[in-house]
Amino acid sequence: MLGSHADLHNFDAGSVNGTRYCNEILHPYVRLFIGAMGLQFLFMDDNAPCHRTVAAEQLLESRRLAARILPPVTIRELRLALQDEWAATPQQVIDTLILSMGRRFETCLAVRGHDIPY
Repeated sequence: MLGSHADLHNFDAGSVNGTRYCNEILHPYVRLFIGAMGLQFLFMDDNAPCHRTVAAEQLLESRRLAARILPPVTIRELRLALQDEWAATPQQVIDTLILSMGRRFETCLAVRGHDIPY
């Protein structure tokens, strides 16, 4: 993330429950990246039981993060997911993308199919 990675976290002993997951993973690691990424922040987990606890869900919701569900596997699920994402996209983001289309198109033509420098 952000051109780097976090240190590997080892749980010393005992089982990992929702409270421990919040205290040892979400608060110290995930919270650091929320501010840096802003609207681009996407948090994904593997749906392990400790990730699905009320405590973890409430913490993520309070931080305006929605834990991602498994990817859609049917066309219907994909359509619904796309509709949800479109509805959640702020109008300012859409306007910015539309206004940048001309410049981006010119850049694509200028590099003639090669990598675009950023």
